[in-house]
Amino acid sequence: MPRPALLIFTDLDGTLLDHETYSHAEAAPALTALRAAGVPVILASSKTAAEIAPLRAELGLSAHPAIVENGAGRLEPGAEAPRTGGRYRALRTALSQVPAPLRSRFRGFGDGGADWIAEVTGLAPEAAALAAQRLYSEPGIWSGSETEKAGFLAALQAQGISGREGGRFLTLSFGASKAGQMAEIAARYSTPFVVALGDAPNDREMLEQADQGFIIANPHRRPMPPLDGEETGRIQRIAAAGPKGWNLALRQVISDFGI
Repeated sequence: MPRPALLIFTDLDGTLLDHETYSHAEAAPALTALRAAGVPVILASSKTAAEIAPLRAELGLSAHPAIVENGAGRLEPGAEAPRTGGRYRALRTALSQVPAPLRSRFRGFGDGGADWIAEVTGLAPEAAALAAQRLYSEPGIWSGSETEKAGFLAALQAQGISGREGGRFLTLSFGASKAGQMAEIAARYSTPFVVALGDAPNDREMLEQADQGFIIANPHRRPMPPLDGEETGRIQRIAAAGPKGWNLALRQVISDFGI
């Protein structure tokens, strides 16, 4: 792919999308300017390909790849969401082998089903059904102690599965990450200057790996701990939340690059 001057990787929920309403309206000024300048914006989310494909089209970003299911999969440019493949069945099998007292503390999307997903996320029923179409990862709610969580994750790690904390959920997958996918996609574009935006611990590796990272405020959880790069300004914190913060961060980048 031709080498753009700039490449943007962005989380969705709580970053480009409002945490409660899932609206991206307040991000429109910066997003419009980036599209007009031909700057690729790569969506990077724990959402499924079935969720991201229509959103990517709505945002006018279908010419670019997207990172799905917290980095466990990828949606290629122009592609529709696949319905088969992935390792979701193997992941669910591994969960069934976790000791019952620990397993009972985790309620995943595959346990609750679409109605429960709608209840805990606030998604409309049709959107919750898309969130249930998982191929690579399992988000869920942890209800036990931190000590129990450590035991739960250790039992899964023995089977090659890792867990990452997001804005709402603990997401399990076979080790792939947003940061790993970001590196592979950036290489396709001959590795231009990379900007990453996120709001939750599962964005940390992506933010620290980027040339410039922005932590978007998330009033619904404790602030992220200090990240490598904050002392030098390579990573900055934006006080505004969601798409408003996203717009502020990228208007700064647009100004710095003379776009």
